Amino acid sequence: MAQFLVQVAYSPEAWASLVKNPQNRIPAVSAVVEKLGGKLLQGWLSFGEYDTVVFLEMPDNVSAAAFAAAIAAGGSCKSVKTTPLLSAEEGVAAMRKAGSSGYQPIGR
Repeated sequence: MAQFLVQVAYSPEAWASLVKNPQNRIPAVSAVVEKLGGKLLQGWLSFGEYDTVVFLEMPDNVSAAAFAAAIAAGGSCKSVKTTPLLSAEEGVAAMRKAGSSGYQPIGR
């Protein structure tokens, strides 16, 4: 399965609700991921540009995009950033493939 990093920034309204009624959102989010055929591997709260970060395994890009769209459409998130992750082996394979692609930069 493909792995993804999903970073979420909550809306001010979502933060107000969480401060009023503190809760762990991981079980709710995990259920959605599982319904889409994936697995939530790990999740954290964070601070800075994003408020929460999760690592997911999803069957494909469409499933990962569906998850991102569902949480973005809910209105609790002001920003959702999804990053596909490659294993080290996949990264090396991509480097090898790029090296044999025949790409020529402009001006060469």
